[in-house]
Amino acid sequence: MSEAAAKFTEDRQRLELAALSAPAVIFTVAMIAFPVVYTVWLGLHSFSSTGKQSFVGLANYSRLLADTEFWHGLWVTIALYVLSLVLQLVFGVWLALVLFHAKRLPGIVRSLFISPFMMPPVVAGMMWLVILDPSLGAANYILQSLGLPPSEWLASPVWVIPTVALIDTWQWTPYVALIVLGGLQSLPPSVYEAAQIDGASAFKTFQRITLPLLLPTIVTATILRSVDLLRFFDIIYITTQGGPGNASNTLNIYGFRVGFEFFNIGYASALMLTLTAIVFGAVLAFNRLRGAVAW
Repeated sequence: MSEAAAKFTEDRQRLELAALSAPAVIFTVAMIAFPVVYTVWLGLHSFSSTGKQSFVGLANYSRLLADTEFWHGLWVTIALYVLSLVLQLVFGVWLALVLFHAKRLPGIVRSLFISPFMMPPVVAGMMWLVILDPSLGAANYILQSLGLPPSEWLASPVWVIPTVALIDTWQWTPYVALIVLGGLQSLPPSVYEAAQIDGASAFKTFQRITLPLLLPTIVTATILRSVDLLRFFDIIYITTQGGPGNASNTLNIYGFRVGFEFFNIGYASALMLTLTAIVFGAVLAFNRLRGAVAW
């Protein structure tokens, strides 16, 4: 076959591939672009209780700057995000190390370790709502059995954020552990053999070898969890609905209430676009960090 014929065949195959994939690509782009563009359009309008709409430009976004509930929701979102992320990374790495070194651990035990993240958030929220009930819950029964005072848990403005963070940590730590476990299994064994020959302790091996080599994997887990944690909704909506008062009112919960309880669709759209920008910013920042720690 001549060079010209080979090039013609290659070009034809590329055109056929493009023609076959074009419908799926167009559909996917439309499914992503339409909600975004429509939300942007909604954020530039104001809607009355009668359904009448009026163009207000950036008024909804300027309103954010003076909205104390927005700033409170942002603080709650960041507090939950930081606390939950730190706990999940610490316990996730620990659980991954346990699963990695416990070679003889039965499969059913491994499955139990990772089962919480396979549970629907609604089910997990309802389960913990019963466990943490101030009057009849098992958590206060255990505290009282140990001679400790009972806690209000989700009903306390002071403890609601740590409690929600612990619930989310219980559910999603196994997910982080699975990601880190995959990273552990891909590490070259030669570096551990060299460390063993040099007489390095287990702690030094983890500090100087395992942790630096795992950093790209840990950052990947951070990115995946950041997307969910900054959009915290389901567990909070099931357990507290933003309460008590507004103590657990994240931006996502606040936007939901503004849009579907007060029917201020324009302002709710501006809130959600602001939250989307925050999520994208966090993902881009961690993605740059991942590139910096890659080996």
